[in-house]
Amino acid sequence: MSANSIEQHFEGRAPVVRAIYDAVIRVAKKLGPIVEDPKKTSIHLNRRTAFAGVATRKDAVVLTIKAPADIKSARVYKREQTSANRWHVEVKLDDPKQVDAELTSWLKQAFEISG
Repeated sequence: MSANSIEQHFEGRAPVVRAIYDAVIRVAKKLGPIVEDPKKTSIHLNRRTAFAGVATRKDAVVLTIKAPADIKSARVYKREQTSANRWHVEVKLDDPKQVDAELTSWLKQAFEISG
């Protein structure tokens, strides 16, 4: 049994943080089977490998998405090239409405390369 739980990531957080997480999970589950894998500082969303990570903040979520190339968007506030064909991009979400078609397309791409 893991010492980390999904619920502990929401302790002391604003209710909107759980609403954002739930919106991300709804989108991810439409892509196919996923595993929510709570770690110490984030919750990994796994297919065969992790395709996204959710780090909760007091009133927001930092979503890290695996990508085959850099995502050129004003929404991406941090990017890191992890190998020749892999990037990790971070998007800060403070409203469940931000889990929109654009974000869904990024998650879909991440899901596909993690198969």
